Amino acid sequence: MRLTKLCFLSLSFLILFVSCQDARAKAKDEVVSIQKEIITVNSLSDFKKYIDKDDVKIKLAPGNYQIDQAKSIRFIAVTGNNSHYDLTGVRFMVDTKLFSRKDLAKSDDGNSMYCAIEISGNNTVFEGLYIETYGDASGLQSKNKIFNVVGEGIVLKNVEVRTSGSNPWGYGYLYGLGGGDVRKMNGIRVGYPAKNVSLIGCKVHMRAMGHAIFLQGAENTLIEDCHVDGLLRTTDAILAETSGYGFDRDFYALKPKHAHKNGYVEGTVIGLDGKILPGEIVSLSEDGIRLYPEYQGHPTKNTTVKDCSVFQMRRGICVGLNKFGDKVINCVVRDCVTTGFNVGNEDVVINCSADAKYGEAFGVPYTNAKNAAVNINILDSRNGMANNMLAKINGTGHHIVIKTGNDDFIPKDMAIKLSVWEGYGNYNSKATMHATNIKLENKTQTQVLKHSGTQNLEVESKGQVIEVKS
Repeated sequence: MRLTKLCFLSLSFLILFVSCQDARAKAKDEVVSIQKEIITVNSLSDFKKYIDKDDVKIKLAPGNYQIDQAKSIRFIAVTGNNSHYDLTGVRFMVDTKLFSRKDLAKSDDGNSMYCAIEISGNNTVFEGLYIETYGDASGLQSKNKIFNVVGEGIVLKNVEVRTSGSNPWGYGYLYGLGGGDVRKMNGIRVGYPAKNVSLIGCKVHMRAMGHAIFLQGAENTLIEDCHVDGLLRTTDAILAETSGYGFDRDFYALKPKHAHKNGYVEGTVIGLDGKILPGEIVSLSEDGIRLYPEYQGHPTKNTTVKDCSVFQMRRGICVGLNKFGDKVINCVVRDCVTTGFNVGNEDVVINCSADAKYGEAFGVPYTNAKNAAVNINILDSRNGMANNMLAKINGTGHHIVIKTGNDDFIPKDMAIKLSVWEGYGNYNSKATMHATNIKLENKTQTQVLKHSGTQNLEVESKGQVIEVKS
């Protein structure tokens, strides 16, 4: 009886303690709610008064706002911590002339890039904005961008970006790749010291040369439900010009140092003398979602790309340059020129789809890549041009599954190729191509070509498996 009574008293005390804790938590939440009472502002100047404030929730009234003045090369610098900026229904129009202003204050982070909006505060939510550049000015550099995200715990949500203001426009990477004349206008950068950043529901419409979304030295980044689109152009259309940048150069492109012996440059073949050839196609921008392996010695780690789509870019989703394994889940890539999915060391690509109209649907192109896992569905790849490779596989220890909803989607002349230079991804002219210990499940009728260097291939294939003798 005494034990029962003691248990009852203990239980009563526990209930009272938990109730008090709940009450305190509720009171704390109410205090936080009061602290973050929404403040609505009606002008850009009033909005800027709060971008360096902590623990605020700011709503800018819907409307069009012109950004044609700035004090520094980061035109709007959001440094507030634990704050929320709601710009739903707001449109920022950014004058491209700002990107060539030499009188603007430089940044103290050692990076000279110009950008429209930088978010460096921690645990900040920035959402709802539509932002675009206007004007023909191309800026002083190739590092121009719209967003630069460098804080920790930032959520960039439901923003929409439309880029313009690159030079020369209309030729993509045929001029200026790796230097030269090109001046870019990139979309969204997430870079060191960024950690635990989420890009949710963002859209980037690339109408300039540059990357749409890219990472440099960021850790634990989530890119979810985002969309990227660009524009393509045939070399026939370029060669038909009667004036302009290409015409003035007699249609000789600036041939990059890493062009293949056959003139292959980023998905497009040019003449060995650098002449632009007919019958090819060019992306007018760079990559849709791209991971750089590091930034100033700080590695890019633990990235997840989920439920995203990329259309008409150079590479669609490019995680292969990174040496750490990343995850790409349930993403769709269409009409990209160089490759749909660029895959590398320890990468996992799950339930993704791509076509091969203008470039391979996916590639694991690197000889030093190990243990990638790819499960990909091939979309309608008919009526394309300048490509007959469905997929490219190099490296060691990968598990690849290729399927399609309709065998007619894949032209009969296409092939899955192992141990090849062909296509994107090989810069070392002395490298020996190889594909070793690969498990390949080819559930399509596409032929599999085993080139020299393919060893210990475990293959199940509906299509014919052919050993190509060198």
